[in-house]
Amino acid sequence: MGRITSRRRVTRITVGQDPQHREDVLAVEEPLEIRVGGNALAITMRTPGHDFDLAAGFLVSEGVISRGEHFGAARYCAGATVDGENTYNVLDVTLASGVPAPDPSLERNFYTTSSCGLCGKASIDAVRTLSVYPVADDPLQVDAALLATFPDLLRARQDVFEKTGGLHAAALFDGRTGEMLVLREDVGRHNAVDKVVGWALTNNLLPLRGTVLMVSGRASFELTQKASMAGIPILAAVSAPSSLAVELAAEIGLTVVGFLRGPSMVVYAGDQRIRSHAGDPGGEIVSGVSGVSEKVTVS
Repeated sequence: MGRITSRRRVTRITVGQDPQHREDVLAVEEPLEIRVGGNALAITMRTPGHDFDLAAGFLVSEGVISRGEHFGAARYCAGATVDGENTYNVLDVTLASGVPAPDPSLERNFYTTSSCGLCGKASIDAVRTLSVYPVADDPLQVDAALLATFPDLLRARQDVFEKTGGLHAAALFDGRTGEMLVLREDVGRHNAVDKVVGWALTNNLLPLRGTVLMVSGRASFELTQKASMAGIPILAAVSAPSSLAVELAAEIGLTVVGFLRGPSMVVYAGDQRIRSHAGDPGGEIVSGVSGVSEKVTVS
């Protein structure tokens, strides 16, 4: 796993039993500074791996770019050590010719933690970024029985979580076939989603019409925002959504499903997209992304 995991000697204590000393596996958390054209934009705490996807997805979420051709290149540059060693924790993105640089107001004089991708924003209004991919008119409908299979598929592919128990995951599913298109893990749920969106961007798949974004934790405002920016019509989570996430979803026509566990789920917004059984009347189930998927592995 390289820098994705690390080992540490720990002591396991069980009341009434002798302490046990052994090695344990931890999920790595390191800072990543994202620069655009040499100018610092943000620092996020993340699990190393798929950093280019993370940077690309972050730029989509911030409204800087919206198509694959907008993303020119990315490279690691010298880290912050005195001797100039490359720590692989500083990434500089070059935008394609003619793509405007990020608005200076986007530059964050703070870092985003692994638990919150929006901490430090001046106000909630500042993150209501207008998406170029409206989702309200996406006619996707998904059978509840198919949707109910996604959490187990997600969990089965969480390779690093299996070893550490310490990572979130986000996966993108074709809403018609149920095929998992891509999965990413990270200590930050927002980073995992950015990695998924970045993968889609670099494969020229935006907007992600007809797809479902499945996340391993709760559905926060920021995840709803990121789904909107990528044109994803359905956000599903194994845990609860926040009130602001539901308010935003209802406002923009995005479907939010929470507590997706076993055969049950709660639809908080956009229930017209979830068919409770195969015999329900409704519109045509529209195919999602087709022809492009990847072998879902964590490297």
